[in-house]
Order: sequence, then C-alpha cells, then structure tokens
Amino acid sequence: MKNIIIGLLIPFAGTIVGSSMVLLLKNEIKPLLQKALLGFASGVMMAASVWSLLLPSIENSEQAGYIPWLPAAVGFILGMAFLLIIDSLVPHLHRKSDNSEGLHSRAKKNTMLLLAVIIHNIPEGMAVGVVYAALLEDVGNFSLTTALALSLGIALQNLPEGAIISFPLKGAGTSKEKAFLLGTLSGVVEPIASALTVLFLHLAIPALPFLLSFAAGAMIYVVVEELIPEINNGEHSNIGLVGVCAGFVIMMVLDLAFG
Repeated sequence: MKNIIIGLLIPFAGTIVGSSMVLLLKNEIKPLLQKALLGFASGVMMAASVWSLLLPSIENSEQAGYIPWLPAAVGFILGMAFLLIIDSLVPHLHRKSDNSEGLHSRAKKNTMLLLAVIIHNIPEGMAVGVVYAALLEDVGNFSLTTALALSLGIALQNLPEGAIISFPLKGAGTSKEKAFLLGTLSGVVEPIASALTVLFLHLAIPALPFLLSFAAGAMIYVVVEELIPEINNGEHSNIGLVGVCAGFVIMMVLDLAFG
C-alpha cells in the first residue's frame, strides 16, 4: 500500500518541481523552449495512452472473455466524450488566448487559466489511478515497475506543465510565491482523480478494460484539443515536433524496459 500511495503522488511531485521554476528563474521560459516542452508532454501522453492503457485494455479484455477490441473502442470514445463535455461546460481560458471557453463566467483570468490546467490533469490522474488500482486488486498483468514507469512518465511531462502555468500567472501580476502556490495547486486534482479511480475500480473490477481505454481517450483529447494546436501556433513549430518525438520515445522506453 505504501508503494501505491507513493506512486500516486509521484506525478504531483513533478508539478511541484515544475512550478518551483518560477521561484528560481527570473524570466519566463522562452517560446522556443515552451514549444519543445509542450511537444515533450504531448509525446509522453500519446505513448502512455498506447503502451500503458490501450494495449493493456485489449489484453485484459481477452483475459476477461470480452471481444478484445470492444472495451478499448467504447472506453476510448467515452473518454473523449467525457472531456468534451467538461471542456464545453467548465469556464476556462487557454494560455495566449483572450477568449474563454465553456459556459459564460465572470471569473478572473488567473482562475480561468487554472481551470484549463485542472481539466488537463484529470485524465492523467485517472490513467495513473487505474494502473495502480489494477496492481492493488491483482488483476491484469501489471507490475509495480510498470506502474512506477507510468508515474515517472507523467511526472516528467508535469515538470514543464508546472512551469508553463506558473510563469503566465506571474506575468499577469501575481507574486512569484503565489504563482508557485497556484501552479502547485493546479496539480492537486491528479492525486484526487487517481484516488477516486482506485476506489471506483475496487468496487467494479470488471470495468478495468473500459477504464484503461477511457483514460487513454481522455488524454488523447487533451493532446489534440490543447497541446498540438499550441505547438503549431506561430513560428518554430518544428521544435515542438522534436519534443513530441523525444517524449514519445522516452515514455515508450520506460514502459517497455521497466514494464
């Protein structure tokens, strides 16, 4: 149980370290580096969706006697639909945009920026939670090293994410201490989502293949709807592609080498 608790908190630690950059660096991260880091995060999430979630979903479907592709397809679609609904309802604001999304709200810009990151973090927390839940319940072929590899991969992509949310808050007039605190708080949703997923799966073990693919669909939604458009916005989009390649390969190697 101790290892599982630590594993659920590792991604949050990545957000804390990333957010702390606002305390250590004087100036905001340069746009070129931001694109590379966003690309890296995209690559990690795409690789995790395939090797840590979709392929295990198909494998566990076979073991459970389901049609192998059915839970993966249904869960993936539901995961995308879930994020689409949240994205349509929750008022939020993406970086470098003056037009808010979701229902109309008079919330402050900083609040809207944080809500955008929170929406982004929900599927990541679910992805980690479903793998550790499977490990705890001893279902599927998950090992502790597999789960830790996923936690580490999500933590790596949370490093730039924490920095990228904290610096705009500072640039909007927030003190660097408060920007660090808000950036850190934006990641709290991950361990909460992880814990809720563990609790749900404890009550509904047969849902494992569906939850694995559900988390994959939600993560791919974030990549396609938020990260990729920001990478391609403006100049130097090629550096974002390099980041995607690096993130994808590193997460793939982590999963295959330690899984």
